[in-house]
Amino acid sequence: MATELLFRVDAYASETAATVLSVNERGGIVLDRTVFYATGGGQPGDTGTLVRADGSTIRIATAVYGEDKTEIVHVPAEGETPPAQGEAVTLRLDWAVRLPRMRIHTALHLLTVVLPHPVTGGSIGDGEGRLDFDIADALDKDDIAAKLNAIIAKHADVTERWITDDELLANPDLVKTMSVKPPMGSGRVRLVEIAGLDLQPCGGTHVRNTREIGQVVVTNIEKKGKQNRRVRIALV
Repeated sequence: MATELLFRVDAYASETAATVLSVNERGGIVLDRTVFYATGGGQPGDTGTLVRADGSTIRIATAVYGEDKTEIVHVPAEGETPPAQGEAVTLRLDWAVRLPRMRIHTALHLLTVVLPHPVTGGSIGDGEGRLDFDIADALDKDDIAAKLNAIIAKHADVTERWITDDELLANPDLVKTMSVKPPMGSGRVRLVEIAGLDLQPCGGTHVRNTREIGQVVVTNIEKKGKQNRRVRIALV
């Protein structure tokens, strides 16, 4: 049975009631629904707490996809005892960890607008992140930061919609990443749109409006090969 991915519908949902579907041989917990983002696309899995009916808690260290990619496995912190199959629980997200990731993830989408070059890699951390670009030109940190903050200040709405696999194949320019391809095979692909600025496939979590990003700085630009530049940004 697949896990219902509530974060795909509402990235601001921080708590949900759930039922334990199974516990694997390593203690990983599969629930029927979750607000936890699972590691993927450069974004780390969420952390939080699983609350049992008696009020006791189980710390969740991360979340990952199961082997068939339809289930999300909630990985308990070391030393925690997993619940029983069929148990009713409440899942609570570490919101103070998730929100900065949402802000920086959205800012990285806008970085691809400032630097409209193929993306060769990237990652999202806690209030910071980076993208690698297929570009040989020298880049200026202050110039990039000024342009990025100017776009953020447009206070553009961020929304999601779905298209079919065939529609994506007919519009290959929507895909900006060279190394990470959008998940296909289920028949539809999720697009994230920043009104008037950007549209690209993405399964991650984002803020609802660019005003929530706040200001960012470009902390470093690294040369990672003859035609590869790594741009790191951070929330102020």
